[in-house]
Amino acid sequence: MRGMLIAAFFLIAIGSGVGQSATNVQVDLGHGLGAFTPVYPWFGYDESNYTTTKNGQALLRDLYDLTPGPVYVRAHFLLTTGNGIPELKWSSSNAYSEDANGKSIYDWTILDSIFDVWVGAHVRPFVELGFMPRALSSHPDPYHIPWPTKPGDVEGWSFPPRDYGKWQELVHQVAAHMLARYGKAEVSNWYWEVWNEPDIFYWHGTEEEYNRLYDYAAAGVRAAIPAARVGGPATTGPSPGSKSAAFLEAFLRHCARDRSAATGGPVPLDFISFHAKGSPHFVDGHVQMGLGHELQNAQTGFGIVHASEKFRGLPIILSEADPEGCGACSPEQHPEDAYRNGTVYPAYTAASMKGLLELAEREHVNLAGFLTWAFEFEDQPLFAGRRTLATHGIDKPELNFFRMAGLLGGERIAATSSGAIPAESVVASGVRQQPAIDALATRSSGNNAAILLWNYQDDDTPGPAAPVRLAIRGIPPAIHRALLEEFRIDKSHSDAFEVWKQMGSPEEPNAEQYLRLKAAGQLETTGSPRWVSVDHGDVRVEIELPRESVGLLRLTWSGK
Repeated sequence: MRGMLIAAFFLIAIGSGVGQSATNVQVDLGHGLGAFTPVYPWFGYDESNYTTTKNGQALLRDLYDLTPGPVYVRAHFLLTTGNGIPELKWSSSNAYSEDANGKSIYDWTILDSIFDVWVGAHVRPFVELGFMPRALSSHPDPYHIPWPTKPGDVEGWSFPPRDYGKWQELVHQVAAHMLARYGKAEVSNWYWEVWNEPDIFYWHGTEEEYNRLYDYAAAGVRAAIPAARVGGPATTGPSPGSKSAAFLEAFLRHCARDRSAATGGPVPLDFISFHAKGSPHFVDGHVQMGLGHELQNAQTGFGIVHASEKFRGLPIILSEADPEGCGACSPEQHPEDAYRNGTVYPAYTAASMKGLLELAEREHVNLAGFLTWAFEFEDQPLFAGRRTLATHGIDKPELNFFRMAGLLGGERIAATSSGAIPAESVVASGVRQQPAIDALATRSSGNNAAILLWNYQDDDTPGPAAPVRLAIRGIPPAIHRALLEEFRIDKSHSDAFEVWKQMGSPEEPNAEQYLRLKAAGQLETTGSPRWVSVDHGDVRVEIELPRESVGLLRLTWSGK
């Protein structure tokens, strides 16, 4: 057939795909869908004090390098009382205390060390205003119980303030200090989110008390930075009829109808945040992911926002969007979390990004970002399986997904796949009966296209590769060849965990092994860039995508 170029790409170690019908993916460069919103470069972690560690600082620099656009970082425990030494699910800044007469004392030493690293790495703080300093807590003892806590344990940092005026002034002093230290141009790019998951154990107050906390915090930020972007309520994932859904609805009603408890004026709200979580299970000896649950959370939340006439156009930030809810948990105690080191995690994230974009478009809401709650853990075994982007300075496959996503940009263009599963079908029944083989594509600079492809299924079990026939249309007819680069995440590419297992899983790799693992943790191509023929504006390629893999094809051409 004229113009048909058969190129054998993406060769794999698991199966050949022989006998399977091919998935047809069509990309139309002439069918623009509007500007591509980079919803992916948002990251967060419990232990804000990990920011200043050697590995933490290196990872933040890597995050900045992911994309030419801004990268945002969110962390818990920015205002809690303590010595600044992190533990699992715990950090502190000791920013606020009081003398014997109840006079407020502010100490920015530890908080400055965290923000200095963020600003120095050129990432933008998504400032989570929490949690309650001991001197302000209405229930200060016990203040902190080391992880893991037991059912029924309560900690003093999770309670409302005993004095809302002092809480407002603390937030005002924090914002004023940041403005003075980093300047208006810097802080004007930040987001300020009030608290975290106030519908569960992070907040031992009522819904009305949270609204009051929000009002006073928003007033404090705005008093220092009038144009600051303030929002919330950062609830857990809403589902139909759930407490979190009711909490989100009530918060939006409060902001739309009530007067601020702090100022008596309108309640400021510049963005809306809530969380979306998957629900994996350990079934018949393997992990079965729960993408449908995460998309259901998003769909429900999007519907709630759309129903709010006053706020339906506001940016929505899923300030945690993850396969499940406990980043600090270990697969030793939670085998359903064993997906975290391997390639199922980035394949899940690729599928979730497409699903979130699809649901946001269907619900006519403004999705600004989804935040991956993963960073790095100190003093843990190599590849311990906690939800991380890197381990001991070695990058994991999930981080390489974001490197791939960073190659997307410009205008989103139409990409259809015969192997796609609509988001509403994933919400209803997950990705269980057949894999989701799908694509997302962009075009930038007039002569560059990037096509993100993935082969994802909820069940993390071996399976054959998926043959894919890719047709790219709309290249200018005068162009006769284009340069093709192929990036891949699978067990043979961009997967330091697989290399570590092949080494025998050494707990303390020697210097040579460590350098090899560092190299294996980088985003890899499947070969050298190569020229492909363009026939009447079309490029056709045949590839194979392994089970639980992600690929990105980058095509460039010139007028020669």
